Amino acid sequence: MDGQKLFRAATALFWVLVLALVAVDTLHSSGVRVEPPPIALGSGQMASGGHCSGR
Repeated sequence: MDGQKLFRAATALFWVLVLALVAVDTLHSSGVRVEPPPIALGSGQMASGGHCSGR
């Protein structure tokens, strides 16, 4: 195997592993965690705090 083919194979294997880990993590998650928006950006809502606001 020359260098370019080896690099492509290693890159493909890396991304397959990343996607597999994301899929496993998604399947084992307990659902969506609702959090307040950090920045309202004109949505009409005030930002109610960051992630550690306790809301």
